[in-house]
Amino acid sequence: MCVAVRPGIGRRSSVVRPWIRSSPRLSVLGRSGSPQRTGLTAHPISAKAARLKLFGKSPAGVYLRLNRRVWETLPLGLRNSYPVRAYGTWLHGLVHLIATRQQYFGTFFLRNRPALELMRRLAQEKAEGSTLRIAVLACSIGAEVYSILWTIRSARPDLKVLLCAVDISKEILKFAERGLYTSSASELVGSSIFERLTPHEMEQMFDLEGQEARVKPWLREDITWRLGDAASPELIPALGRQDIVVANNFLCHMEPAAAENCLRNIAGLVDREGYLFVSGVDLEVRTKVAHELRWQPIPELLKQIHDGDTSVREDWPWCCWGLEPLDRRKSDWQLRYAAVFQIKVQ
Repeated sequence: MCVAVRPGIGRRSSVVRPWIRSSPRLSVLGRSGSPQRTGLTAHPISAKAARLKLFGKSPAGVYLRLNRRVWETLPLGLRNSYPVRAYGTWLHGLVHLIATRQQYFGTFFLRNRPALELMRRLAQEKAEGSTLRIAVLACSIGAEVYSILWTIRSARPDLKVLLCAVDISKEILKFAERGLYTSSASELVGSSIFERLTPHEMEQMFDLEGQEARVKPWLREDITWRLGDAASPELIPALGRQDIVVANNFLCHMEPAAAENCLRNIAGLVDREGYLFVSGVDLEVRTKVAHELRWQPIPELLKQIHDGDTSVREDWPWCCWGLEPLDRRKSDWQLRYAAVFQIKVQ
């Protein structure tokens, strides 16, 4: 079953971990917590060998820790060289072999600004006074929902934006619907969810009272909060076709086969000529589905969106949600690295 939630946040020194509720933190790399396991991403025999322990220690874990210490001393230019990137890809594969799939909370407001900018440009194409239907899957505590609405409604106040926010947790949906964020919310995600906002943006999005920040009423209008599972075929008739579907940062925390089935189901929500925003997914899974279903990658802002969430880029190759550097030498690089697609064939 697809977990309709998003990956979680942690910290590596001053670098904040990404994601809302599904961040596999690897104990062999020094992560902590007691989240729910959702399985491995590799062949069970290979995974079993990689997770072998000797005298209570994981040889693979020790190997990764040693490599990480060396890696972090390398100059950035050397890290970006082809041989080091190739070795990083191999290390990332090893991380996948020993990783467990786990659930955490955590996110940011305005997390990936280039992706929001592309969404704004797509909204600009709508006729004056028309309706724009958006579905946000794995909405979690609501940061992505309100970020999208602030971006679009600020640029196109004439549009009637109808947004359906879906999550598998009733408790989290209630939290998101309240639109009230305090220091306790920051504790929940492991870092300040406001840290990517400027003071001016804080004033535009929230009514501030002491330690509380409440989302402004004009951003909370026309939102439907719905309990649902992104993998369920019932989701499509329940929500109806959407102009834009957002499915970010949860598919990579599922086994590849389950993530692929879930992604195919999600695509059914997108109206003909509509758009799918999907990041935080194993690149092989997304590329395979996009190729087979003949999705059209959107080249606009492709690289900026790929690098737009620094937390996932900086976690490569040490976390299985880490995002590899964009490599234009790959023959399918535009399809592989695009995070936004137009769905022309249903």
